[in-house]
Amino acid sequence: MEQSAAPTTPPERTRIVLAEVARRNGDHDRARADLAEQTRVGDALLRGLMRAQLALALRLAVVVGIGLGALPLLFAVAPTTGTVKFLGVNLPWLLLGVASFPFLVAVGIAYVYLAERNEQDFIAVVRRPER
Repeated sequence: MEQSAAPTTPPERTRIVLAEVARRNGDHDRARADLAEQTRVGDALLRGLMRAQLALALRLAVVVGIGLGALPLLFAVAPTTGTVKFLGVNLPWLLLGVASFPFLVAVGIAYVYLAERNEQDFIAVVRRPER
């Protein structure tokens, strides 16, 4: 078998200028280095993220506490609502036994969405170019 020599074109050259690479990577390397090296700045950034996540969890815990804690209070203040029947089932059973689960799922979905937004804000701070 004979190989035919097909004319090949040399690959196109790419020019790399080191000054541009250094300038591009240097914008957010300091924040990343602070996080990796666990400096005071990196520690402050992480504490800020943890504080934001804790504040979010506490706010949503208050929402759940008020939402579910108000139901027994409602039944104590207005006893007639405890005797109301809907589809043959007492209203307190429906609210506490059935309606509470979609409420908790909705709060859980809201928590995940807002926690991810906190993390995206943290990443934006870390990647933000220094001026």
